[in-house]
Amino acid sequence: MTKIGITGQNGFVGKHLYNTLKLTPENFSVVEFQKEFFEDASKLDEFIAECDVIVHLAAMNRHESEQVIYETNVGLVEKLIASLTRTGSTPHVLISSSTQEDRDNLYGKSKKEGREALINWATENGAKVSGLIIPNVFGAFGKPFYNSFVATFCHQLTHGEIPTVVNDGEVKLIYVQELVEKIIEEIKAEKATADLLIAPTATKKVTEVLALLLDYKTKYFDEGEIPVIHDSFEHNLFNTYRSYIEYKTHFPVKFTQHVDPRGAFVEVIRLGIGGQCSFSTTVPGITRGNHYHTRKIERFAVIKGKALIQLRKIGTGEVLDFYLDGSESAYVDMPIWYTHNIKNIGEEDLYTIFWINEPFNPADADTYFETV
Repeated sequence: MTKIGITGQNGFVGKHLYNTLKLTPENFSVVEFQKEFFEDASKLDEFIAECDVIVHLAAMNRHESEQVIYETNVGLVEKLIASLTRTGSTPHVLISSSTQEDRDNLYGKSKKEGREALINWATENGAKVSGLIIPNVFGAFGKPFYNSFVATFCHQLTHGEIPTVVNDGEVKLIYVQELVEKIIEEIKAEKATADLLIAPTATKKVTEVLALLLDYKTKYFDEGEIPVIHDSFEHNLFNTYRSYIEYKTHFPVKFTQHVDPRGAFVEVIRLGIGGQCSFSTTVPGITRGNHYHTRKIERFAVIKGKALIQLRKIGTGEVLDFYLDGSESAYVDMPIWYTHNIKNIGEEDLYTIFWINEPFNPADADTYFETV
């Protein structure tokens, strides 16, 4: 089993890498890291000494002063090298750098100098260093006004704000989970690649991305329609957009009922995408689910009976409770990386319609069990 430590464990990329490694405990053991370790040499030494692999993601991306960014990022690498030297440890170190290395700014300079300093340490000590030169990363739970323009636009479009495009250039992009897969591949390869250029998986103009997000805002956020999704980039962008919705206030969404003397008609889901629609009955007191997905898009629609739907973001303790009643039928959509369940809290059978964007495949289920 490979013991992996992640500096910046609670950052945007770090948290996704941490959660993904936790999915295969038979292959990887994650050595816990806290940012305070950089201010406590003994704690940092204990962490370093325990790791077979260190993924150095801790860095400052934005600050009013470029000089502060430069000094912070170079300083973190210097502390890492000092600890490696004190402990005599030679783990495989992967350091995240940026395609901004060759630009005339102090952020790019700090990333390049940090990568080169670790390579020099590795050469002198017979160790392995992989320098990951990474394009712009987007994905669920990124910090708006900090991690990427995608995070900023998603936050604004789910919080009643209007994005503006300052520079409509072409941007090379990679989805955070695609980046995590590249990092894990490099770990498994057990080799040193001093300047591993991570290829982008999409190149888009800023206005192209904004146009898609505006479509998601109108169709999905305002009207509840699952939009047309043409490729993996759009799938990943849609899941990214959904992660910025304030679930506490947005859900459950009540259906529009059309009533006449014959009874009632309710449109459960309007699709620009395919998928699988299922119907279930659940007897009183029974709970279904207690699992989560990392890519699937899913809707629970209660049409008869009383239900409690619960969601909890992986790695957190807060549970979101949604009470639904078939007398006012409603739905809740399941965000990625949230474990979820549904329980019959009434005295009659619960009738639920489930829709998911891909049929169940036992060989690639994207279903991970964890109690809410």
